[in-house]
Amino acid sequence: MTKYRRDPITREILALRQSLATLDRSLRRLAPMLSAATSNGQAPKAVPARHRPGLSAKGRASLVLQGRYIGHIRHLKPRQKALVRKIREANGVKAAIAKAKRLSVS
Repeated sequence: MTKYRRDPITREILALRQSLATLDRSLRRLAPMLSAATSNGQAPKAVPARHRPGLSAKGRASLVLQGRYIGHIRHLKPRQKALVRKIREANGVKAAIAKAKRLSVS
């Protein structure tokens, strides 16, 4: 087999070897950092988990309306979508949902 012509299996093996070499380098860099942190008597500091704040009633209602709007508009033709978007800008999401419902029925 020549250097320029490789079959898919050979390419995958080479890619795997390269990935393992990268992982090995990362672990070699990380090991001294961990040993230094533990030799000082300090445990490595854990990243605190991020707590997501709860949704307000207004926020939840907004998401429900957005879901209804997307659910109705995704089945429309491009011209109908454009019409519904204009109605949304002018009259709001509820009016746009009503128009999208009417358009999808007919």
